[in-house]
Amino acid sequence: MRSDWTALPDAVTAGIAERIGGDPDVVPAPAGDHAEIASAVTGPSGTVFVKAASAGVQSLRYELTATKAIGSYAPEVLWHFEAAGWLVMGTEHLDGCHADLRPGSPDLDLLAAALNGLQATRALGGPWFTPAGRLGFDHPAMNGTAVVHSDLNPTNLIVTRHGLRIVDWAWATKAAPWVELALLVQWLIGSGHTPEQAEAWLAQFPAWASVDRDVIDHFAFGNAAKWSSKARRSDQGWVHDIAAWTAAWAAYRAATVRELRYSS
Repeated sequence: MRSDWTALPDAVTAGIAERIGGDPDVVPAPAGDHAEIASAVTGPSGTVFVKAASAGVQSLRYELTATKAIGSYAPEVLWHFEAAGWLVMGTEHLDGCHADLRPGSPDLDLLAAALNGLQATRALGGPWFTPAGRLGFDHPAMNGTAVVHSDLNPTNLIVTRHGLRIVDWAWATKAAPWVELALLVQWLIGSGHTPEQAEAWLAQFPAWASVDRDVIDHFAFGNAAKWSSKARRSDQGWVHDIAAWTAAWAAYRAATVRELRYSS
């Protein structure tokens, strides 16, 4: 849960002020909840994006480790420190807007370029989520050595003048590259693609084309079941949205299976 900047102890605000060169001008991030504090902070030395946590220190520590390991697809970690029971991380502030993933958007080409690079990035060392630990269901084909962000919703995709950058690495997972693509389907559908259009766009990636149909069916059905269960226990609109998008993909996969059986 987000906290107001005034919740930070003096030792923390003093540490931030020291690193940005003076008293901060703070603009809270409009979305996200992986850290108690998430704000664009401007001082005499420029603007930094600051995350801080006390109750969720382990989650932020994991995100710090993952972000530092990713390289150019994540924002650069400029500094971090601990004080008064808080972990504080300052990363470069990305000037840009959230990606538009609607059909025909030029941002889809930027996303494809970022995905092609990210899918070649190995998850070396460090603590990484497993597919089962991250998603709550598993298949042997989901295991692999690639870095998978696992939450490529448009608010985590920033279009900058240097290309598309990816933020919020709190759920970074070590998995097969196609898992990232399968998790992207729900966001493509939520952005206006039909399931068929979403799969057609993903077909450009070798990692997608190399996966057996039965494996993707297993993923689509498992993900839909998970979000259906979450929706039954939640009154949050975004949970019901994802449940509807994953259900639409699962229904499309099921219909395709039936068509194949009837034609064989």
